Amino acid sequence: MSLTLSEIKELITDLENGSLRELSIHDGDFQLHLSKNDTPAMTTTTVAAEPSVAAIPQTPASNDVHPLAQPETPGVEIVAPMVGTVYLQPKPEAPAFKQVGDHVSVGETVAVVEAMKLMTEIHSEVAGTISEILVENEDVVDYNKPIYRVIPD
Repeated sequence: MSLTLSEIKELITDLENGSLRELSIHDGDFQLHLSKNDTPAMTTTTVAAEPSVAAIPQTPASNDVHPLAQPETPGVEIVAPMVGTVYLQPKPEAPAFKQVGDHVSVGETVAVVEAMKLMTEIHSEVAGTISEILVENEDVVDYNKPIYRVIPD
């Protein structure tokens, strides 16, 4: 069994407008879980194909740089492993996971990305100091979109 994108969208609409709270479909390798419960379970995913941290190259020392080009800030980026809405705090009334100047450890949760009502924790793969927050809370992020810049220890 495999559903088209329009069929999945129709299921989402039906779930949102109906009295059902959750829907799960499992058939071989195909799995789909939709839920409109108020407190979604936090899950952690690991992206094996692409690392979630990418090194930032140093600014070239060449005089051929365009005058309007912004120089790259040195450091390491923590990036989104998927498309979705990024949350920089665990709950709306809670403080942010990290602020500029905060220390981050390897494996520490720094954000949550929501995709189709599934919450995925984003963990740092680098230890260091947060030098820049590159997104706003509740921004929609693309795959590999930088979320934080970290100066490694």
